[in-house]
Amino acid sequence: MTEKLTPRSQDYSKWYNELVVMADLAQHSEVKGCMVIKPYGYAIWEKMKEALDKKFKDTGHQNAYFPLLIPKSYLSKEAAHVEGFAKECAVVTHYRLKTEDGVVVVDPKAKLDEELIIRPTSETIIWNTYRGWIQSYRDLPILINQWANVVRWEMRTRLFLRTAEFLWQEGHTAHSTAQEAIEETEKMLDVYADFAENWMAMPVIKGRKTPNERFAGAVDTMCIEALMQDGKALQAGTSHFLGQNFAKAFDVKFVNKEGVQDFVWATSWGVSTRLMGALIMTHSDDKGLRLPPRLAPIHVVVVPIYKGVEQIAGIYDQMKPTIDALKAKGHTVKFDDDDTKRSGWKFAEYELKGVPVRIAVGQRDLDNGTIEVARRDSGEKMSISIEGAADHIHDLLENIQATMLLESRTFRDNNITEVNSYEEFKTVLENKGGFIAAHWDGSPETEEKIKTETKATIRCIPLDQKEEPGKCMVSGQPSSGRVLFAVAY
Repeated sequence: MTEKLTPRSQDYSKWYNELVVMADLAQHSEVKGCMVIKPYGYAIWEKMKEALDKKFKDTGHQNAYFPLLIPKSYLSKEAAHVEGFAKECAVVTHYRLKTEDGVVVVDPKAKLDEELIIRPTSETIIWNTYRGWIQSYRDLPILINQWANVVRWEMRTRLFLRTAEFLWQEGHTAHSTAQEAIEETEKMLDVYADFAENWMAMPVIKGRKTPNERFAGAVDTMCIEALMQDGKALQAGTSHFLGQNFAKAFDVKFVNKEGVQDFVWATSWGVSTRLMGALIMTHSDDKGLRLPPRLAPIHVVVVPIYKGVEQIAGIYDQMKPTIDALKAKGHTVKFDDDDTKRSGWKFAEYELKGVPVRIAVGQRDLDNGTIEVARRDSGEKMSISIEGAADHIHDLLENIQATMLLESRTFRDNNITEVNSYEEFKTVLENKGGFIAAHWDGSPETEEKIKTETKATIRCIPLDQKEEPGKCMVSGQPSSGRVLFAVAY
């Protein structure tokens, strides 16, 4: 690798875009607004998917799959929902092509009686399906998750963070009581927060969205918010209490234990490949990716240092017991025996790709019973005995995971600023960024004024919000506690 990344301090956006491409995570496709996720990037997403899927199943959920195409009439049944997504919908109007003079055209005779919408989210088609699944309280709860792709038409896109098509999971659950649905909403928010912190090493703030920022059609939206290195916030996951809105829209009723018919209570919750962007921007540096071990496709890379190609096999044979021991502990190990690239090139390449631990080893090291180990997170190098190396590296990987979380949490905490006036708010926003804790009067008018004038939005009302009577920084009206503002992705 000879090309270097643009420094973050020089142009953060350019640094991010270059890193995604140079680290072989993804690339823009020929379809405007869509991306190709390359094998290395998809391997990280698979790690995320595997960990989340286990969490979903451990909390009683099952996976299912629903159609990509949704009849247009379904979206019009829930007014707030269709209003929220109308401008982002891709519409299928015909079902056949034909050739005219060697040119492929849409067959005008093949117009659909009803247009189909490529799903922007699946509440409507799922709740139309649930109507046939639910008759009584004995059929509840229904705890379903779907891994899928969705399309939300975007004009300005950025790889992973905002693309017209993206991958995600969407949970859709049905319950007999409001309290049970609320508990589900909170439980799944906790699942997301645990994943973000203990797998992604990314600290998050759990909170509630304002009515202006709620999911279209929800009664309440809860979220996890993370802070990126450039001081901008990123919504990393949402969990919605939908009340009975979709059940009423699709006439999904059940007979309760008292023999009375009622509408079902609902939730939905999801995270997407946007988490890939969050992972990059939380940890990476000017050398490339820094991956927390729990999500790294390769935990350890072994780079042989040799004088002649014939030495490579001998170095591998002597390293094999250590490699096998690491694999037995659940770690992925790559022995890079490519003799067409110099070791210095390989070092830079694995730094770029964020491999947590690199072992450099030559015959002289082996003769001395040692290997050189380098941490990607700190850059620290150490010479350790080859005897017991697997145990040492296993512990090192655990330490790297914990250290990366501590670093990102320290950064986040150092970038939460309390302000008491609108002028102070604007100054902090311009000069420092980050999360700004300020009093707000609870009105959508004040919220919109701040957004229009500063581009900052209320990221959430923290769940652990302290009762702290004060005055709104804009209107001077009473406020019961501070909310978190930030400019967001």
